[in-house]
Amino acid sequence: MTSTGRTLFPYLAAGAMIAAVVWSLSFGTLERADFTFVNSTEIKSVDPAMVTGQPEGRIIRTISEGLLGWDPETLAPVPGVAASYDVSDDKKTYTFHLRDDAAWSNGEPVTADDFSYSFRRFLHPEIAAEYAYLLWDVVGAEDFSTMRLEVGQPVEIELLDRPEGALPFAPGRRISGVLKEVIEEGGGTDGGADNTDGGNGNGTGKVYVVDVGGTERRFRRGDVPSADDDVEACRWVLRDFETVGIRAPDDHTLEITLKHPVLYFDKLMGFYPLFPVNRTCVETYGYPAWTKPEHIVSNGPFQLKFRRIRDRIRMEKNPHYWGRDDVSLETIDALAVESVTTALNMYMTGEVDYVPEVPRTILQEIQAQGREDFSAEPFLANYHYLFNVEKPPLDDVRVRRAINMAINKQEIVDTVTQGGEIPARSIVPPMVSGYSAAECDAYDPEAARALLAEAGYPGGKGFPTLEILYNTHETHQTVAELIQAQLRNELGINVGLRNEEWGTCLNSRRTGDFMMCRAGWIADYDDPNTFLDMFMTSNPNNHTRWSDEEYDRLLEEAAECEDPQQRMQMLHDAEAVLMSEMPVVPLYQYVRPTMVQPYVKGFYNNALDVHPLKYVSIDKELKRELAGH
Repeated sequence: MTSTGRTLFPYLAAGAMIAAVVWSLSFGTLERADFTFVNSTEIKSVDPAMVTGQPEGRIIRTISEGLLGWDPETLAPVPGVAASYDVSDDKKTYTFHLRDDAAWSNGEPVTADDFSYSFRRFLHPEIAAEYAYLLWDVVGAEDFSTMRLEVGQPVEIELLDRPEGALPFAPGRRISGVLKEVIEEGGGTDGGADNTDGGNGNGTGKVYVVDVGGTERRFRRGDVPSADDDVEACRWVLRDFETVGIRAPDDHTLEITLKHPVLYFDKLMGFYPLFPVNRTCVETYGYPAWTKPEHIVSNGPFQLKFRRIRDRIRMEKNPHYWGRDDVSLETIDALAVESVTTALNMYMTGEVDYVPEVPRTILQEIQAQGREDFSAEPFLANYHYLFNVEKPPLDDVRVRRAINMAINKQEIVDTVTQGGEIPARSIVPPMVSGYSAAECDAYDPEAARALLAEAGYPGGKGFPTLEILYNTHETHQTVAELIQAQLRNELGINVGLRNEEWGTCLNSRRTGDFMMCRAGWIADYDDPNTFLDMFMTSNPNNHTRWSDEEYDRLLEEAAECEDPQQRMQMLHDAEAVLMSEMPVVPLYQYVRPTMVQPYVKGFYNNALDVHPLKYVSIDKELKRELAGH
């Protein structure tokens, strides 16, 4: 057995070693957790509806649980809060049977209504969850989420009487009725579909005529009462959620009805954005206060104990978890360490048990040692750059294609990442089951220069400074610096670099405050759709601002296709459109170089790099043995 000793120290910078020592001293006398891992950065939130990142996902998967989970080795769906589920013959209705002993961390039972409430909140336009589209295949869910209304349709109206106005999603009184008419203020009637100004939450210039129990009433969205005595002010007018295909006939049964078969729907139920939240907690404290350790109520194998900013999140075993007898760990620490070098030093000194990334500068040395605690396995994730196609000259596809063809991706993986990563010519990784990817242009600097000249920038003349945005990280910086040099040398264009911490960078992407931005995507499930649907016009994760009718049509048709082979061809054709239009530059397919202490058991590599910690245990005898070396 290979020791986890200090053989790597000669390769590590003294400064990083000092940083690790300082970090350790900052912990004070806090007792070490049973399992400690590096979570790379400060998380944005532990609200499943509010986040999309992997660091957040690691925490949410630990303190919460969905209807289903994923097997830690195969990623096949396994029972979670639902002990079992049935699928109708037409594959459009899923019936989940919840455990009798599923409980929240306060001891109260987890019910089917908790999931119905959580899905309603997840879909609600006030929350604006970026992953809301995951449930849009549920009957009526997209209409509810995007505020799309049809005359003659049942609607629900939330009035302006919330118990505490400062608390998002502590709803006021709701009334139900049938939409009879939509009147544009200033004249005109919309007698057909009403997408409420494109479904962007902006419908305050309309009057909604609703039949409420046989009485015609008029409503206008707004935070102040209308001056017109005939019109009532309200907060929301939405499709009645009772008509959405999510219902809880009893405490232990949840029925979900889809518009059409979705071949991967059971896999989605193990994805963390679809995990439940505690209604009483959310409506008592509001967001983000409900997520504080002193307030939060969760339903997973562990619960939040405390959080120290720029330090750690401490989690402890949930005594009310239904499977508590099979959970070995008592305490877990997730450390917010952004420096991969500092993280590895902490690993080498035995302060952490798992690091999700190894410094690229010493990767080859580690591989050469043949260490049993090291692995570099491919997984379903890619590293790419997004273009903001609304920022000239990036609105010209010739410019986008030229930039792609001028980037030497092989050089990136050979000189920067050095972990066996695969240069990418597609946004979908090659290891996705049953799929053949469509490729973009290959590296061709000469053709790139010709395209740039055709676009009006011969030799880069007149081309404005191109800015690359990336979140603070050693590898991201080095990749950006190399691409900066490549574009200058091959195209003659000046490139500026801008780095921001993770949360700020995410906000810049969402608001369009970038020209070209580093991004990555880890599959939500093993299917090409998880990589392709984020570039649809309606997808909140489409930060490129790119829109293409043919692309949207192909993905929409693929979503309804029941023939697996035909569906994969449609997805291939959609990716071909994406790779031709180039709103995104695929750079490389990830390999995840990680280190896990040999005494950690129940921790498996898998294609999604997801590691449910309820399966993990510590071989204490082996740990003591290794510590004595």
